[in-house]
Amino acid sequence: MTENIQIPSWKKNIVFIGFMGAGKTTIGQLVAKKLHRDFIDIDLEIENKYGMPVPEIFRKFGESRFRQLEKELILDTCTNTCLKVISLGGGAYLQEEVREVCLNRCIVCFLDLSWEAFKNRLPFIVDTRPVLQNKSLAEIKELFRKRSAAYSMHHLRIGIDDLDFEKSADQVVELLHIGASLHQPQD
Repeated sequence: MTENIQIPSWKKNIVFIGFMGAGKTTIGQLVAKKLHRDFIDIDLEIENKYGMPVPEIFRKFGESRFRQLEKELILDTCTNTCLKVISLGGGAYLQEEVREVCLNRCIVCFLDLSWEAFKNRLPFIVDTRPVLQNKSLAEIKELFRKRSAAYSMHHLRIGIDDLDFEKSADQVVELLHIGASLHQPQD
């Protein structure tokens, strides 16, 4: 178990979690720009490191090896950097060690997408998401339900069903500013 490190909230990394296709990368990039921070997409970092897309890494090495690579990168990034905005892959946060380091060292923002809204996005993402391929709608719904339990552990929650990416990013920044002002020492 990782210890709860006392890092000033304004220095903490901001980590986006949520189901695949929720907009973690797009909203994360917008938030990073608004806060003048660097943006890190964990999946993209892995793709760059291994010179192949995530679906190919899944096929070539298997999901368990991918999850190990993902965990190592997240633990390193969350432990050794600050002032970053980080987008996790949809399954990364299911790993207990990843959740612990994110909750203790970062501000975790859950982009909450309902099952109905996710179902509408499914045709646009299924081909690029290895864990969805060759799955029935019932199997995908079960995966959605299981992941929702892990996602319930967060610091901020943004319901994004009816928000566009820009409004979602604005809402995140506003909540971060409110949170930071509540934690400022009083004279």
